[in-house]
Amino acid sequence: MSRPAAVILAAGKSTRMKSELPKVLHPVLGRPMIEYVLDAARVANCETLVVIVGHKADEVKAALAQHSDIEFALQSEQKGTGHAVMMSAENLADHDGPVLVLAGDTPLLKGSSLAKLLELQLEHQAACVVGTAVTKANHGLGRIVRDAEGQFLRIVEQKDATPEEAAIEEINTGCFAFDGRQLFSALQQLKPDNSQAEYYLTDCAEILLKAGQTVKAFPVFDIQEAMGVNTQEQLAQVAEILQQDSAR
Repeated sequence: MSRPAAVILAAGKSTRMKSELPKVLHPVLGRPMIEYVLDAARVANCETLVVIVGHKADEVKAALAQHSDIEFALQSEQKGTGHAVMMSAENLADHDGPVLVLAGDTPLLKGSSLAKLLELQLEHQAACVVGTAVTKANHGLGRIVRDAEGQFLRIVEQKDATPEEAAIEEINTGCFAFDGRQLFSALQQLKPDNSQAEYYLTDCAEILLKAGQTVKAFPVFDIQEAMGVNTQEQLAQVAEILQQDSAR
C-alpha cells in the first residue's frame, strides 16, 4: 500500500478577500497560508501532495515552485469541490492507499490531527472518514447527521437543514480521509443536483455509505483548526493565533 497522498484545494477565487492575490497566497506571518496546510500534510506522512489550481493558476504554481514534492492539477472551470478533486485523477492513477482531501485556506490545521484522521481510516478500513469538530458557532457550516445509534448518515448544508439539523453542533471541517480507489469511484457518481449546480465532495460520503461501504465521522479537530480564511479580518485572526502558538 502507498503512503498517504493529500489533495489540497486551491483553485477558488475569493471576492470576500477584496484582493487580486489568489486567496491561498495571502501571507500569514510572512508565508503563503497554503504552506501551513502543506506542512501539516507532510507531518501526517503524506508522500504525494497534489495542489488543485484554477484561479490565477500560474501565480499559485510560481509561488510554490520551490517545493519539489508538490504536483499540480488544473481545474479550469470551478464546478465545485468534488469536481476539483476529480482533476487529481491522473496524478493519483497509480496511488494505492489513503488520500487526504484538505482546503488550502485552513492554515491552523495540525499535522497530528491529520495523522489521527488517517489512523482512524486505517483502523476502521473505511472508504471515508469525515473529520469533524464540535461548536455552538455552527452558522453556515455543514452539519453531521447521525442515526439513533450515533452512526454517520450524511452531511447537510446550512441552507438545506431542517430546524432540528440546524441545531446540530457537530460540523464538517472539510478534511476527509478516503480510501483512494473508493474516492475516485464515488467521484464518478457525483451529480450536480443542488442549487449551485456543482459537484460536492461532501456527497461522496453518502454515495459510499449507500453502496455498503464503511463511512465514519470523528471529531478529531478543534474548531480553530477548521477555520477557513475568507476575509482580511480572519487572516489577521489566524496570524495572531499562530503568533501566540509560536511564542509558547
